[in-house]
Amino acid sequence: MLTLATAACSGLGRTAVGTFSYATVAERIVKISSPPIKGCHRMAPTGATAVLNNTLADVRVYRTTDCRGKEMAYIPSRLGDNIAPNTLPWRSYAFVH
Repeated sequence: MLTLATAACSGLGRTAVGTFSYATVAERIVKISSPPIKGCHRMAPTGATAVLNNTLADVRVYRTTDCRGKEMAYIPSRLGDNIAPNTLPWRSYAFVH
């Protein structure tokens, strides 16, 4: 019974081990250590021009604040992405789980 209870709760509070960081439009670096795996996470209000996913989980970044829309980028673990010149910044991210 204890094994079943432990397995049922194992997803609670999971984090993407490592750091997720991004550069804002104003060239400020934001680093998040072990962010939660679940949910949509907003970036700084100005958005991000570069992202570095130095966690153990893959992530998707979006141009919207609610992790929706067709314009997104898939960034595998330990890789990064920069926006193309004259494009909108990334505004939210969600980990693939």
